[in-house]
Amino acid sequence: MKLLHKSSFLTTLFFLPLALAIFGVFFVFEASSIRSLSEYGESFRYAKLQLLWIVIGFITMAVVSKIDYHKWYYFAFLMMGGTIMLLVAVLIPALGHSAGGARRWIDLGFFNLQPTEFAKVASIIYLSSWFIHRERKRFFSFLILLCILMGLIMLQPDMGTAIIIFSLSIGIYFLAGIELHYLLYFLPVSVAAFLLMVKLSPYRFQRLTAFLNPDENTQGVAYHIHQVLISLTNGGLWGQGFGASRQKYLFLPEAHTDSIFAIIGEEIGFIGSIGLIIAFIVLIYQLFKISEMAPDRFGRLLAGGIFVFFSLQIIVNLGSMVSIMPMTGVPLPFISYGGSNLLTSFFLAGVAINIGRQSKMS
Repeated sequence: MKLLHKSSFLTTLFFLPLALAIFGVFFVFEASSIRSLSEYGESFRYAKLQLLWIVIGFITMAVVSKIDYHKWYYFAFLMMGGTIMLLVAVLIPALGHSAGGARRWIDLGFFNLQPTEFAKVASIIYLSSWFIHRERKRFFSFLILLCILMGLIMLQPDMGTAIIIFSLSIGIYFLAGIELHYLLYFLPVSVAAFLLMVKLSPYRFQRLTAFLNPDENTQGVAYHIHQVLISLTNGGLWGQGFGASRQKYLFLPEAHTDSIFAIIGEEIGFIGSIGLIIAFIVLIYQLFKISEMAPDRFGRLLAGGIFVFFSLQIIVNLGSMVSIMPMTGVPLPFISYGGSNLLTSFFLAGVAINIGRQSKMS
């Protein structure tokens, strides 16, 4: 019975990301078809690219799920070093690709690489490897690394990802249980530093005021959140029906990426959106159980980091869509358009599955 339960549990975890991604690709098409037609003369361009990355991502997950997770310990330093190099490279005008006032991508021709997505993976693996042993006097070394990552990401600028990396790193540090009293002093200082950065940046300050007063300046800085709320209001209880979204006609910015949940809510309504949220809750619960039942400390930290990653991404994205958090530009795992986001999510799901296979799950 134990083996049967474990097998069914891992089978669900294996196919749930694929189901979410396939569900997502339909809405990537819905949200991007008008934009794709106007930019490229065909409606399916973004959907076809997303489908390609789903295939690559699923294969990646299948392969990674067969790799003993302990092996990632030996690649942790190289992954973090490579990530820092990529974060520096994206800031170089000759290498970094700029869009919307931000320099976040490296144009590889066939693919725009987003180093911040891989920084999330590197942070999980490196910090999990680093905190295997409960050695003292690591907090300040941890703080230096975190400042380097945060500084490079803020230079892009990408405050949403900086917040995710910060929260993810603090989460893993907390799970490691090393000198936790330092967090009592560090977290209030960090919150004050973020508020200072918001205050010193006119655009970020305007985004914050738009969050606090979404009905003001609806044609300016509050336009995005205003259009999101229109989408969700249009959806009502049962939705407008698949293909019936009005906001996809270029009213809603980033409709196929960070704001895709608004299109989903408009077309399948509150009931359908709750179904999607339940699927995410199942995913998060499975990752929590794997972390809880992992066979060793490295497995617990690694699975715990993956659990924190998906929880943060989902909560921050959905929270910004329903206006309980400021808009941050964080993608919805497996759903939002983007190759880097999909590869990151499938890769981490594969690592979690391998930990689950070696766990003491009953």
